[in-house]
Amino acid sequence: MRALVIEEFGRPGEVREVPRPDPAPDGAVVQVEATGVCRSDWHAWQGHDDGVPLPFVPGHEFAGTVVAVGSDVDRAWIGRRVTAPFVCACGACPTCAAGEHQVCPHQEQPGFTHDGSFAEFVAIRHARTNLVALPDEVSFDVAATLGCRYATAWRAVHRRARVVAGERVAVYGCGGLGLSAVIIASRAGAEVTAVDASPQALELATRLGAARTAGTAVPDMHVALECSGHPGLADAAIRALRRRGRHVQIGLLPGGAHVSMDAVIAGELDVLGSHGLAAHEYPELLRTLPHDAVAAMVGRHGRLEDAQRALETLGASAGVVLIHPGER
Repeated sequence: MRALVIEEFGRPGEVREVPRPDPAPDGAVVQVEATGVCRSDWHAWQGHDDGVPLPFVPGHEFAGTVVAVGSDVDRAWIGRRVTAPFVCACGACPTCAAGEHQVCPHQEQPGFTHDGSFAEFVAIRHARTNLVALPDEVSFDVAATLGCRYATAWRAVHRRARVVAGERVAVYGCGGLGLSAVIIASRAGAEVTAVDASPQALELATRLGAARTAGTAVPDMHVALECSGHPGLADAAIRALRRRGRHVQIGLLPGGAHVSMDAVIAGELDVLGSHGLAAHEYPELLRTLPHDAVAAMVGRHGRLEDAQRALETLGASAGVVLIHPGER
């Protein structure tokens, strides 16, 4: 199969022929129809995650068709349209038994712990726990935005921040993750302010439901959703919360961040993390999915040969970039 292979962190990879993966006994192989280019992929390429082995194939949010399964997996999955969360949980540990698959201590992640979806085929472990069947009305393009950014934002808004109608919510950083948070929080009835330095990103956020836009931290918010992974912005968002406000850190902070604990204490603020979404929660997400709004987040499409350039220019334009590995 063809795949984008990274041989050295921070150096351009190349598209070349590599062996197609075989399914593990508990796994599956998916033919990739669409895969998103995400800030997490950029972090992996830059070597910010010490769990990524070289050489590797990036890519962790994808949709496609199951073409093979292992001996322990029901063959009825073959031919089905699917996606999967970027956290592939083991399904057997105490954390998974409690339903918290998104923080499974034995998790695997395509594009991080093993080769990912910037390829014509990708292997998934623990298929019975992690495969998510797609309804016919969910396109591969829409589904490829779900595995990381939209699903992560959905959990951050509904499970971690527990946003309710009438609250003032600030979304910091309007890439794919932040735009997803704008869609979800606004549809929950919140008054959403989108914060970004890019006029194009703010214009798109307004189209997707933001009531207001800003270029800097916004005061007196009930909730701050930090999606950029910028350390200074994370602290500014915390300091701008109203008393008893909730900050949810969603954007990755590989170098850590200073947090003004004096403000946290004085304002009795909640500072929370959010990391993906368990596969067993996808049915609810899919039932409430605003297809048109999610599709509107997509800004560019490309072939596998465009994936490296997409990594290098991530954030240079508004909207999500999707790669279609099967296109020549």
